[in-house]
Amino acid sequence: MAFLLPLLCSLFLSAVCLWLLRELRHRVRRLPPGSLGLPFIGETLQLISAYKSDDPEPFIDRRVRRYGPIFTTHVFGEPTVFSADPEMNRFILLNEGKLFDCSYPGSISNLLGKHSLLLMKGSLHKRMHSFTMSFANSATIKDHLLVDIDRLIRLNLDSWTERVLLMEQAKKITFELTVKQLMSLDPGEWTESLRKEYVLVIEGFFTLPVRLLSTTYRRAIKARAKVAEALAEVVRQRRRENETGLKMIDDMLGALLSSADHFSDDQIVDFMLALLIAGHETTSTIITLAVKFLTDTPLALAELKEEHDQIRAKRSDPEAALEWSDYKSMAFTQCVVHETLRVGNIISGIFRRAMSDISIRGYTIPKGWKLFASFRAVHLDTQHFKDARSFNPWRWQSNSEAGGSPGNVYMPFGGGPRMCPGFELARVVVSVFLHRFVTRFSWVVAEEDKLVFFPTTRTQKKYPIIVRRRDEAPILK
Repeated sequence: MAFLLPLLCSLFLSAVCLWLLRELRHRVRRLPPGSLGLPFIGETLQLISAYKSDDPEPFIDRRVRRYGPIFTTHVFGEPTVFSADPEMNRFILLNEGKLFDCSYPGSISNLLGKHSLLLMKGSLHKRMHSFTMSFANSATIKDHLLVDIDRLIRLNLDSWTERVLLMEQAKKITFELTVKQLMSLDPGEWTESLRKEYVLVIEGFFTLPVRLLSTTYRRAIKARAKVAEALAEVVRQRRRENETGLKMIDDMLGALLSSADHFSDDQIVDFMLALLIAGHETTSTIITLAVKFLTDTPLALAELKEEHDQIRAKRSDPEAALEWSDYKSMAFTQCVVHETLRVGNIISGIFRRAMSDISIRGYTIPKGWKLFASFRAVHLDTQHFKDARSFNPWRWQSNSEAGGSPGNVYMPFGGGPRMCPGFELARVVVSVFLHRFVTRFSWVVAEEDKLVFFPTTRTQKKYPIIVRRRDEAPILK
């Protein structure tokens, strides 16, 4: 046993020497300022513990104050350059596929599948990104999707009882909408069963991607297999129908089956699986946060209600399907959506990897290093938005007066070749939901709830509320 102490000392000194050598290289290579933290683990523990607080951006804020908006750290096993600089972020986004490549944790990659849009690269990604946008642009929403969006939202609201977990209900709505858009399937037992499996898949996104070490990841992999098989059966059925000469259904699955690219069933399943996750998670969170921020800001809620009451009053049948002109008249609602995206930051930022040594802003980013472009740090910076951490939808009515600074600074859906293809669809869904929600219901918060920011932005308790029809007696807390 006597030899163990010298051996342990030797290993410790070796680790320290490697760490010192790494820090020396850090200075010689003109990397952005910062610290690579402890040997092996870097600053990962500081990052995780920081986001357990009520502060939306503590890890980056502390380092920006010390090092500036571009700094070096070491998280999740890799040296990483963080950027809270809007110009740097835009540079990263616009050079996708040229200087930078997308890079995501293994757990996310494994659960989405290699044929998902998120993991596609090169010309295939460009084609499929354009294809996805063609099913979610303004013209398609106006001519085809708006009636289904409004119908499914009304159908869900009709089933609400007194106490509602808003985030859970919003996820149900957005999942059903996405299933309808992709496969023309209306809600039922099949869609609800599929959605429950999706919840398990999503829980595995931010876990250690080793089945033996993570029960959550192991459960997510099993759920992913069930989801893939359920989708594959739909694909096989639709392919058989097409081959027997039945009329092609005009939806995304139909377009994929008739594509000149001749996609395999596995490719189509991966592609749709990832789009269902995107539709399920992001838009539902925007809906929940919009209602929370409005509830916490009575003046904004009053103005929003007035706008939608006026839209409702102009209609001969208030319960009839909304028209595109109704959506386009929701001016203050769009301010609310913009501000919810800015304060809530559903997508806090994106990871990329340097494809070669890159010189920028007087620094050198080594080939293979990761970069994290933080949208949230920019959106919550008082240099770009006055009273940046306050919910103020009026800032979008007059940017110069209210302190807003859109354009290159405001990037809630990313940018460049990988900009979220569903950004317009998300705005429409949130706007239609708010119209139907505020014209039907009054509500109070059932339990105090707060935002949490790791691993994703959400409310801790799924935002429980008590609702009443507006024509009923008021709610007494």
